[in-house]
Amino acid sequence: QVQLVESGGGLVQAGGSLRLSCVASGRIFSISAMNWYRRAPGKQRELVARITSGGSTNYADSVKGRFTISRDNAKNTVYLQMDSLKPEDTAAYYCNVQGWGGTGYLNNWGQGTQVTVSS
Repeated sequence: QVQLVESGGGLVQAGGSLRLSCVASGRIFSISAMNWYRRAPGKQRELVARITSGGSTNYADSVKGRFTISRDNAKNTVYLQMDSLKPEDTAAYYCNVQGWGGTGYLNNWGQGTQVTVSS
């Protein structure tokens, strides 16, 4: 079994920063991409940021210039540095890992961590 454990969420004032972390553990052979999604109340889940094994990144337009995704391949860990936070960033943030493991193709999700930005 592959498990993802997220941390770093919390309550912050608008303009502040938070850093999310997600550690993948278990029988992992390779990770092709690590992603951060979020779901705000009453809204659909959206892809916030993505980073591939080669380091290529993609961001939602709403977070470009404010959020930075990075990863530590040796530790199977992905980070999301969130700066200049806005109230509209309030959501549950979920880590997603795609790759290959002991049970075959991986498309695993973390339990989510809440980010609340007050105005």
